[in-house]
Amino acid sequence: MKFLDFTKVYIRSGGGGGGCVSFRREKNVEYGGPDGGDGGRGGDVIAVAVDGLNTLIDFRYQQHFFAKNGVPGMGKQRTGADGEDILLRVPVGTEILDEDQETVICDLDELGAKVMLAKGGNGGFGNLYFKTATNQAPRRGNPGQPGVERTLWLRLKLIADVGLLGLPNAGKSTFLAATSNARPKVADYPFTTLVPNLGVVGVDGAEFVVADIPGLIEGAHEGRGLGDLFLGHVERCSVLLHLIDGTADDVAKDYQTIIGELEAYGGAMAQKPRVTVLNKIDALDEDERREKRAELEAVAGPVMMMSGVAREGVVDVLRALRAQIKADKLRLITPESEEETWRP
Repeated sequence: MKFLDFTKVYIRSGGGGGGCVSFRREKNVEYGGPDGGDGGRGGDVIAVAVDGLNTLIDFRYQQHFFAKNGVPGMGKQRTGADGEDILLRVPVGTEILDEDQETVICDLDELGAKVMLAKGGNGGFGNLYFKTATNQAPRRGNPGQPGVERTLWLRLKLIADVGLLGLPNAGKSTFLAATSNARPKVADYPFTTLVPNLGVVGVDGAEFVVADIPGLIEGAHEGRGLGDLFLGHVERCSVLLHLIDGTADDVAKDYQTIIGELEAYGGAMAQKPRVTVLNKIDALDEDERREKRAELEAVAGPVMMMSGVAREGVVDVLRALRAQIKADKLRLITPESEEETWRP
């Protein structure tokens, strides 16, 4: 299945049905009076977050969504039927943006969350509505209100507990493949991963979701490489797993490159909890391991060691991630409000 996380849609709610101008016509009833019914209201355009989707690819093939118009009123005081609503089924984590691509209308970050994007027009009044003591036979009815037409953008940010970060070929996809049932492409060249991948990882009876995105390179926040296109998918994560290739010449520089890109990206990315891991230690001897770890700890603080291929140290890393996730979800007090706050 192809991956798409940003797309444009065109929507229009239904217009209301017009009111009916009608008079009773019955045998032996000389003054039947008005009996025109009201028009039905137009259908709404509603977006809803559903389960089982992790891409917006469906909206590449259908971009226009028009709700039905209300049915006009009829004689014998019959009200027209309402127009049928139309639903946009989107993945959980979808943001809906205005046409300027900056104004966030809503964020559907929970399963079942709904938002009305365009309200249908009200139906018009039939001539029965305008009957008064001085105007017993009104000959006018209201037209229905027109529908609302909008151009919107959908932006998907995947919901995951852990986000994988690192330079290209740092071993992120290998880690995901080794710890979950996900099968990302793994090869010995940069930018093997072209789209985000999700995997469910388990440790000590607990499960959490890990998101693997394409590797970052220097200048990613300015559009270089692929990672800047997908950094939004790890914005919602509780913790970031930063993998550094232990076979690199300068592990400290590699670490600082990624941190610099996170800070340049903006938002709260640079302040998110991180677990820093020196990866590919199966290719290092004991002296090299100590040297690389000391070099990295000088700029990154505590560093764990792991080999995704040999599965060495993987369980310890998963336990550290699980502890960070638990701490994030059970955070009780925020500095701003000093009130209890439960994060989803």
